[in-house]
Amino acid sequence: MQRKLLSLCVALLFAIAATAQNGKAKYVFYFIGDGMGVNQVNGTETYLAAMEGRIGTKPLCFAQFPHVGLVTTFSGTNGVTDSAAGGTALATGHKTKNGALGVETDLSAKVSSIAEKAKAGGKAVGIATSVSVDHATPAAFYAHVKDRGMYYQIGKDLIAAGFDFYAGSDFLQPEGGNEGKDLYAQCREAGYAIARGYDDYRKKARKTEKMLLLQPEAGSQKDRTAIPYAIDRSKGDLTLQDITRAAIHFLCQKKTDGFFLMVEGGKIDWACHSNDAATAFREVIDLDEAVRVAYEFYEQHPDETLIVITADHETGGIGLGTGKYELHTDMLKYQRKSAEAFSRMLATQHQKDDKGFTWDFVRGLLEENFGFWKHIALDDKETAELEQAYKAFCEGVAKDHKSLYASENAIAATARKIMNKKAMVGWISDGHSNGYVPVFAIGAGAENFNGRIDNTEIPKKIARIAGYGTE
Repeated sequence: MQRKLLSLCVALLFAIAATAQNGKAKYVFYFIGDGMGVNQVNGTETYLAAMEGRIGTKPLCFAQFPHVGLVTTFSGTNGVTDSAAGGTALATGHKTKNGALGVETDLSAKVSSIAEKAKAGGKAVGIATSVSVDHATPAAFYAHVKDRGMYYQIGKDLIAAGFDFYAGSDFLQPEGGNEGKDLYAQCREAGYAIARGYDDYRKKARKTEKMLLLQPEAGSQKDRTAIPYAIDRSKGDLTLQDITRAAIHFLCQKKTDGFFLMVEGGKIDWACHSNDAATAFREVIDLDEAVRVAYEFYEQHPDETLIVITADHETGGIGLGTGKYELHTDMLKYQRKSAEAFSRMLATQHQKDDKGFTWDFVRGLLEENFGFWKHIALDDKETAELEQAYKAFCEGVAKDHKSLYASENAIAATARKIMNKKAMVGWISDGHSNGYVPVFAIGAGAENFNGRIDNTEIPKKIARIAGYGTE
């Protein structure tokens, strides 16, 4: 009798524990650092310590979260994933073919994301990014297409999903269908207010049931593909921190039992495709500042909030140290612009004043924007490399260096390579790798993210913890 009673008590305790875990995360934050592998995080922390004049690390906010794991990222068809398949795994718990979004490897069977499950369960839902709202990672949470390049259809899927809040730079292809109306008009018909910038958001937030937050029109006219890199930011630019703050504010005013919010730091990946270490580390810091906004919310609701930070894959195969048992990330503090922005500035100056575009003038720009000669000593060979790149650029014989998301002229590309060399940061490629990515978690159910896990397990764990269901 006592044994039966003990068994019943144990069973009851397990049931209570399961019930406590199932649905205990009322508020879920899911941050994805696109391209952010283990060394992107470690390199950023090393850089932050170097900025304080010391060897070691200065921990990011999210890297101090108590629960940490390593994540495998291969796709359903490739040893190295792309962002579409990686995003689909993180959003749905299903592997798929590279390039596909929200479908199985057969490219036809749709799979539901945790965002869709959260919406079906009565939660408010937000999807936000520092790149375009129809890019691969955000689209993995609402779209179901065989090709990530189907931007117009992805935009229509965004509207059809009916989530409460979307944010990013803009649409990549707002026109393209036979409806006679662009995606902006279709969004408005579906009940979305379109805010251009954070100030415009604050004016419109309380007057609408659904929100699409995009960067100001001036920003989209310059570059609709993404908001500016943190290193290139100007006053008035939309930031990932702005986006996260707006998302929390908007979702909290919804009359729902909690929310799900995915925020992507999309340009970590872009900077790593360009092998631009200074820009990449600043993008990781920028993501961390967005996480801090969520952490402020967590501190007010610690028993009901879950924050998870991970990545879809690693980009660039970044190495910290290039053979001399040294690392000089302190050199990166002298870089004032991304290599891409520096390239654009050089092109503008050359077009504006061909005669004034002398080697001495360009040397001055390199000193100002990379610290060369003034703060970072260059030997004769390195100086000659830059001068040769300048001559080839002026003669029109130098080919631009093209990566997935950027194009740099010979001067900017050479400056970037020398900066990496001086900092002793190496790169394997300008593509993705199969390296582990980290997962960090804090809050309700965060203990489930310890150890070695596959990317498909993360959304399943979140769904269980938040009570969305697993399938």
